[in-house]
Amino acid sequence: MAEHLELLAEMPAVARLSTPERLKHAQKRRAQQLKKWAQTEKEIQGMKVAAERKRRRRKSNSQGKRVTFPASVQLLEAAARHDAEEVRQFLQNGISPDLCNEDGLTALHQCCIDDYGDVVTVLLEAGADVNARDSELWTPLHAAATCGHLRLVQLLIQRGADLLAVNSDGNMPYDLCEDEVTLDCIETAMAEQGITQEKIEEARAATERSMVQEIRQLVQAGADLDAPRGHGGATLLHIAAANGYVEAAELLLEHRAGTSTRDEDGWEPLHAAACWGQVQLAELLVAHGADLNGKSVLDETPLDVCGDEEVRAKLLELKHKHDAVMKSHEKHKSLLQRRTSSAGSRGKVVRRVSVSERTNLYRKEHEREAIVWQRTEHRDSEDEDRQTDAELRCHLAVSCWDFGRGFPVRSIAGAVTWCPSFLAGSHGIGASRAP
Repeated sequence: MAEHLELLAEMPAVARLSTPERLKHAQKRRAQQLKKWAQTEKEIQGMKVAAERKRRRRKSNSQGKRVTFPASVQLLEAAARHDAEEVRQFLQNGISPDLCNEDGLTALHQCCIDDYGDVVTVLLEAGADVNARDSELWTPLHAAATCGHLRLVQLLIQRGADLLAVNSDGNMPYDLCEDEVTLDCIETAMAEQGITQEKIEEARAATERSMVQEIRQLVQAGADLDAPRGHGGATLLHIAAANGYVEAAELLLEHRAGTSTRDEDGWEPLHAAACWGQVQLAELLVAHGADLNGKSVLDETPLDVCGDEEVRAKLLELKHKHDAVMKSHEKHKSLLQRRTSSAGSRGKVVRRVSVSERTNLYRKEHEREAIVWQRTEHRDSEDEDRQTDAELRCHLAVSCWDFGRGFPVRSIAGAVTWCPSFLAGSHGIGASRAP
């Protein structure tokens, strides 16, 4: 970073710069300042560690006791201090270069993060696994590529680092590299090894294929698919949701894996899909009944744990659609209830119409009876006296008049028939019997 006098000397020149140029110059100075600060902090930390180590040694010697640490801790601590000589001594004493901590981090991982090239060389010469994986399946090449350490990337590739290694997020080393020069080195090496896009996709799908095969074996064995199998009580559906394994998730859901199963943090599979930005898995889970309002132990919904704005917008869209569907369902349910309640009134209308039709049938029946009676009378008139016939007609006219008033009328067959009074007059039997 520039000294104070140097900054004062360049102030006149800075004053003549345009606003964009001045801003760019300030950013450059700030970057130099941060770099210097980070270097100073690292040096101070190293001094503190060394002083603490010496203090512990003196204390141990004064008390006649020695504190011992596991070999893995000693190796990682020496590598973190950039002490290549001490690392070499540990390795010569038979300590494995592949010892790791509880997260699976080896000394080679740590040195690739810190850009300690000489320690990396010592570890590789001692037979360290260049493709060692930590708990999240990161290899040393993932670490070096992410940090943009070109020299270490070249060294790891020369020692046989796997360019197609896939971590738990589904990323290969070149996916994580943002430094253009380092990325160009990795892609050149991939081309030299004949790695095509088909091989890349095949390598990405290998983990999911293995998981699908395991799920099929569990299904055949009748095992519980909702049993915790991953870190923190995660189920297979949690793992598939976090990694975006669509085929595995579909297979699990097909065999009724629970979308509401929770891990130790109270996360449901939808929380995992939202946190890791797996939109397709989120849509699949919601379609199978996953609760967008489900809360974790910390009262977090899937929307709360989603850090990507695009994924968050998609989840909000899914939530709005789900709410609209539920609202439509409730509306349709209430409409069915109203239709059911109105069925009685329509039934009454049908009954009234039925009475009217029944009356018309009665009327037609009596008209047909009158016609039959006329024909019978015509045949009988040839054998009976005409005077007797005239008396009978007079009697019929009187009877029909009484029928029009609503009195009982005796038909041809001699049965008593009751008809409503509105059938009297020109619409009644009397009209058909009028001479």
